[in-house]
Amino acid sequence: MNTSRTMRACALAVSLIAGAWQGAMARTPNDQLVIGVSMNNLLSLDPAGATGNDVVEIACNVYDYLVELDPLQTTTVRPGLADSWKIAPDGRRITFTLRQGAKFHSGNPVTAEDAAWSLQRVLKLNLALASPWKSYGFTAQNVAEHVRATDATTLVIDLPAPTDPKMVLYTLGTSVGAVVLDRKTVLANEKNGDLGAGWLTTHAAGSGPFTLDEWRAKEVLFMSRFDGHWRGPAKLRRVVMRHMTESQSLRLMLGRGDIDIATGMSVPDIEAMKAAPDTEVHSVNRGTLYYVAVSAKDPKFADKRVREAILRHLVDYDGINKTVMPYYGVYHQRPVPLGLPATLPEPGYKLDVAGAKKLLTAAGHPGGFKTTIRVVAESPFTNIATSLQASLAQAGIEASILPGTGNQVYGAMRERNFEIIVGRGGGGAEPHPHSSLRALVYNPDNSDQARLTNFQGWRTAFIDPKLNQLIEGALLVTDPARQAAAYQAVQRRFDSEMPAIQPISQMVDTVVMRKDVRGYVGHPSVTTRLRDVHKQR
Repeated sequence: MNTSRTMRACALAVSLIAGAWQGAMARTPNDQLVIGVSMNNLLSLDPAGATGNDVVEIACNVYDYLVELDPLQTTTVRPGLADSWKIAPDGRRITFTLRQGAKFHSGNPVTAEDAAWSLQRVLKLNLALASPWKSYGFTAQNVAEHVRATDATTLVIDLPAPTDPKMVLYTLGTSVGAVVLDRKTVLANEKNGDLGAGWLTTHAAGSGPFTLDEWRAKEVLFMSRFDGHWRGPAKLRRVVMRHMTESQSLRLMLGRGDIDIATGMSVPDIEAMKAAPDTEVHSVNRGTLYYVAVSAKDPKFADKRVREAILRHLVDYDGINKTVMPYYGVYHQRPVPLGLPATLPEPGYKLDVAGAKKLLTAAGHPGGFKTTIRVVAESPFTNIATSLQASLAQAGIEASILPGTGNQVYGAMRERNFEIIVGRGGGGAEPHPHSSLRALVYNPDNSDQARLTNFQGWRTAFIDPKLNQLIEGALLVTDPARQAAAYQAVQRRFDSEMPAIQPISQMVDTVVMRKDVRGYVGHPSVTTRLRDVHKQR
């Protein structure tokens, strides 16, 4: 499978299979899983720079992590490539013992040196996935000292700064940047000192239960079972992900048995498939949040009163969550996700046009103003944007909607070149308040030169040193009750200071699948593993 001749033969075979499905429309093969999914936001497979939920499910099946989080009890950390670990009494060192006998798809043995190099590579490239590690104090300059292999099976991670070691374990179990790469294979494909970044954009070098055969952007991705996996072979021989964005097409093909699982379907189509005899609906709450954000670099939105008018009074929270968000999200207005001990009750913001007009008049905008709303051209984002456009108009704000791809919309946000955005983000993969606060709110350096592009607080150009201090302090509290109280203080500060980003709903990931699919367990952190999925026909 590792030779170019075998790869070409494999690609030809799967292409023929795909063509047969399109022509004959027979039900999917018993030993293959076919998933209909939007790949609009799948731009790279490189674990150091690939962002968004779309890449996570691919990464966790092609690569192995040191540890995994239990899908039903996410605070439970389970062994992965590391079969045991120990946290030092002062919380500043985590020592992992890697299992023996694990091999990469290339046949190379998995070693602690591979694990150390993989994390070092993320910091040295300093792309998007370096952000959580930098928040723990790692840098390109110190990572080799603090992340190292002491022998073939022992990995030592010394934390450069005080932090909650549980949070580090959660990141190791969820972040795409935490996967273990085949160092020798990646470096064999290095060009001009890029640490294999160009090659890994469309290739993989992992040890997971499936190998990456081929990815054709916005078309199809093929994975094949790796028979040499340390857990034993996966139950399915192949996984095929087909790029599909039309809900009615997904519904038709799922109903006919041409695909096994569909994601991203519209509410009416989900309801229809829920009532169908051969399909069923599965939903799982994610930690990710849907939000409306404004740019505090814009003079209008630099005014706290304007931010309050728009984000607290001109979003129809009730209407959006009742009509737009079923199967996509659940009502939530806090930056800390639902279900955590620290999460405060909802503040209860509601559409209040009169209150918004009063604030806008006090800010010098009695007649409103013109603005733009950037939004990914997919449901439910466009529906949220349309609702927001209508409610803004009631207060005299004329907003034009600018739809685009994820790269266009979030690219403008990363460049801090936007006015209003309807988006989705906020970490949340790790079952810890810091995960979402770090991604949504925290902004340690508001300068353009800082380029903290994976911090949405930085993207919105809002900074509150006191809020930063509260977030940093809460992370270091070791007593659970006191830590929960500290994170509640963060949320109260968030309320009073009116940051430039406001959650409106917590993500629900809904998939519709054929009833003969067994063993599929959706993961709240998106690390949905397919090694135990099979079909019962």
